Amino acid sequence: MYKLLFILLVSFVSNAQVTQGKVDIKKNTAQRKGLSKSTKTDTIATIDMYKIISLNRDTTYVDTSLTIQKEYAVNYLRRDMFGLLPFHNEGQTYNVLDYGLTRYNPFPAFGFKAKHAAYMEVEDIYYYSVATPFTDLFYRSVLQQGQVLDASITLNTSENLNFAVAYKGLRSLGRYINELSSNGNLRIISSYKTSDKRYIMNMHITAQDFTNQENGGIIDRSLFESGEDPYTNRERLNVYFRNATSVLKGNRYFVDHYFRLNKTNPNSIVLHHQFNYENKFFEYSQETASGRLGASYTSSIYNKTRYNRIYNKLGAAYTNEKIGMLEFYVEDFNYNYFYRSIIVGGNGQVIIPNSINDRINTYGARYSYHRNNLKGSILVSNSITDQSLANIDVSVNYKLNEDIELTGRYQNMNKLPDLNYRLYQSGYTAYNWFNNFKNEKINSFEAEAKTKWLTASVQYTVLKDHLYFSNDYVQQAIEQQDVDTLITTPKQFAGTINYLSVKAGREFRWWKLALDNTILYQNVGQDSNILNVPEFTTRNTLYYSDHFFKKALFIQTGITFQYFTSYYANNYNPVLGEFFVQDKVKLGDFPLMDFFINAKIRQFRLFLKAEHFNSGFTGYKFYAAPDYPYRDFTVRFGVIWDFFS
Repeated sequence: MYKLLFILLVSFVSNAQVTQGKVDIKKNTAQRKGLSKSTKTDTIATIDMYKIISLNRDTTYVDTSLTIQKEYAVNYLRRDMFGLLPFHNEGQTYNVLDYGLTRYNPFPAFGFKAKHAAYMEVEDIYYYSVATPFTDLFYRSVLQQGQVLDASITLNTSENLNFAVAYKGLRSLGRYINELSSNGNLRIISSYKTSDKRYIMNMHITAQDFTNQENGGIIDRSLFESGEDPYTNRERLNVYFRNATSVLKGNRYFVDHYFRLNKTNPNSIVLHHQFNYENKFFEYSQETASGRLGASYTSSIYNKTRYNRIYNKLGAAYTNEKIGMLEFYVEDFNYNYFYRSIIVGGNGQVIIPNSINDRINTYGARYSYHRNNLKGSILVSNSITDQSLANIDVSVNYKLNEDIELTGRYQNMNKLPDLNYRLYQSGYTAYNWFNNFKNEKINSFEAEAKTKWLTASVQYTVLKDHLYFSNDYVQQAIEQQDVDTLITTPKQFAGTINYLSVKAGREFRWWKLALDNTILYQNVGQDSNILNVPEFTTRNTLYYSDHFFKKALFIQTGITFQYFTSYYANNYNPVLGEFFVQDKVKLGDFPLMDFFINAKIRQFRLFLKAEHFNSGFTGYKFYAAPDYPYRDFTVRFGVIWDFFS
């Protein structure tokens, strides 16, 4: 269906006249009876009139170039995945190689983080201002029987009012038993500002759903690693679950707006309000309970966790062009996390309740400064109500000159536990708990330098009372094999974890060749194997670029090499939609090599890739998680086509 729609759209607009860097805007076009010529008044819209604006009002422009960074971003997430290791099928989760990618929020989150890998949060939504209607089409083939299509269109009905609609759909069968992915992501976006910018409003609505068949991984890893027929046909490999499915759905309604009290003077008081209503549910169903997950209350499993929240932030700020902006605000965070059942003990007392709900109020202040080449902010917030919640966030950015940019950040957070650590109910008896954990304490320091010679960053994070899911295995016989019963429960590490990462990137160019390099070093100091990451992760791309046919065609082709050292990688538990810590199986120490050919004609870009082409001759010990193999060699192609009319 997506492929047919894509072909129809391409056919319809294939004759569109687009000029790189500028677009014709036709006004006053008349075609009257009796006239042989039309009257036109043409103006030119430059590319900087097509703006992409973040929630924090950082602005970039539509970029239709073909670079190595665009090659890295041609994937389901549509961003650079360095530090993420995808599971076999498109639309599944990702194992995290770079812990520095973790984002923190002091408020309690829903949980089920592995299922949120492609979930678009508030900060992932962008707003637009465009001179003419702008359409972006993204298509990519998947592993088997399906496709990914991400289509968006945005237009300004006037200079002040913009609308955008986008939908990303995915369906991929996969090559293993019970591995189908079927995901959808709808975004409706609007932004408005008055001509004097006295009032500014951004709003969006999202409807997201992620459905995955869950097979629990392969039972016998030795058959996969043999590389022999018939097991190179992946459907021949036995899996733990043949009838399990997980679903995450979420709807969000978001508004963020500002109003300046003074009509003419920009140095005045600004009122700010942000509203966010979101509801979600996570569902795990299984027609027949599996002994792999221990004893169960019923012969079939149906777990459904529901969640909704209402968030309001109200603030007043004084802005001054010379001294910056000082804002004071209050937050109201009201949530309800619940099930439609309770669990009682033998004495008739409730041991597992059906819900957690609370209202959290905080106060805070933020100072922001942006003048010339210096940009910085200081945020301090604390709870008004009884919950112990606090956040200090300091950041600074200084552009020394056109070649050197320096960034620093410090964050000190007292974070409330995510809700699925505290309460969970399941048809499996071991997967029921009600806990009262301490807050997590996070201290993080970051520094980054971007120069024309090198891009480098350092992060040092201290974690106390860190929450994680453990691997409480119990061995038993399943299908005439001794396998581990997978019992996963939440734990809190009482000690201190010290995490250090150093990342560096550099591209070398000679003639029409380039070598792009990124290397990550990570070190963890801890008494137990709780936070596990590879010590070294690297990506190196050697590629060739050139123009052909009087520069009408631009080609890039090359090979990407990726590698990470072996470590105790987290495993995945589909019942919880979470990764859990294990110290029995190491994975890594295998190369991932891709060959690509990319082409660009005007605003049309074609991406052709032979993924993991070395899989057949470097050994079959490549895994995304201990029970989940990484992808075999496959050929993929993708298209990005932008239209400015």
